[in-house]
Amino acid sequence: MRILIINPFGIGDVLFTTPLIANLKEVFPDSYIGYVCNARTKDVLLNNPKVDKVFIYEKDKFRKLWNTSKILCVRKVFKLVNSVKKKKFDIAFDLSLGQEYGFFLWLAGIKKRVGYDYRKRGIFLTDKICISGYNKKHIAEYYLELLKLIGKDPKQRDLEFPLVGKDLEWAKDFLDENKITNDDILIGLVPGGGASWGATSYKKQWPIHRFASLGNQISDRFHPKIILFGDANEVALCNQVASLMKETPLIVCGQTTLSRFAALLKRCKLVVCNDGGPLHITVSQGVRSISMFGPVDPLVYGPYPKSENNLVVKKALACQPCYKRFKLKECKHLDCLNTIEVKEVMAEIDNFLGSEIGGA
Repeated sequence: MRILIINPFGIGDVLFTTPLIANLKEVFPDSYIGYVCNARTKDVLLNNPKVDKVFIYEKDKFRKLWNTSKILCVRKVFKLVNSVKKKKFDIAFDLSLGQEYGFFLWLAGIKKRVGYDYRKRGIFLTDKICISGYNKKHIAEYYLELLKLIGKDPKQRDLEFPLVGKDLEWAKDFLDENKITNDDILIGLVPGGGASWGATSYKKQWPIHRFASLGNQISDRFHPKIILFGDANEVALCNQVASLMKETPLIVCGQTTLSRFAALLKRCKLVVCNDGGPLHITVSQGVRSISMFGPVDPLVYGPYPKSENNLVVKKALACQPCYKRFKLKECKHLDCLNTIEVKEVMAEIDNFLGSEIGGA
């Protein structure tokens, strides 16, 4: 059985497909699994022994090329189609919700094409489930539901992001260089996140000054080593948080691959973050997390699978969640995040670490 999966979305979305991959591999242990994703998420899959081939498709680059030269764009698309076609896949799982991807699979000669009929976009799929969006259950459960279309039931639900020795060794050397030992309590703070939202990513982020205040209270209470994590676009944001903290944290922004980032997270006792990819990487490494959710429904996009080691802090405002059917309503106040107090998050940290570590 030769199986192809398409998911062109963000880090969390790709991680949510790893239970599907695990179940497919259990049902078809000798299968060959290919995966179409974007360049930003490829590291989630490259070291996964259950994935045999990763194809990179950058939607925005193709669209930009289309505006520049339609001929070159078509040539590049057909080059990708042919590279997929050569693998002679028997079945494809299209998680894109986009009509063009079903057409892509049809061009690639894949006879069984499984996915969702969202807003009547599933016309090129042979087997499909009608949905109006993701509501009332986790996205990972929606993905697993597709197994029913091939007569199978899911057995595994854990997120998988395997790390290799070189990444774990790099993390060890990096921490050694920064004088952080195994005896230190290491706590990660991720004040950014939500890169897939682009310019509106700030609408998923707890206020900077509260992250800093939380860092100060954590330092006073537990005397840990604190790492501020972020990508290359979040250097200024992390520097702002650090400037408001009494103890200078270690800042790691844009200095790692996704795998090395995961390796550093794995060394943390606890990670405090916003809704987004870093949360789901944390969960995949079996590290405890506390995450703040505002416009997004944690029932759909939260830590998966549910665990007492991964807590969500959120308000119960009448307007929550306001991100529905992939659209965010206009909001001028962001009270869902702005009214989460530092003491609320600190109380959860105390529940996690207080009896275990003690403190001042």
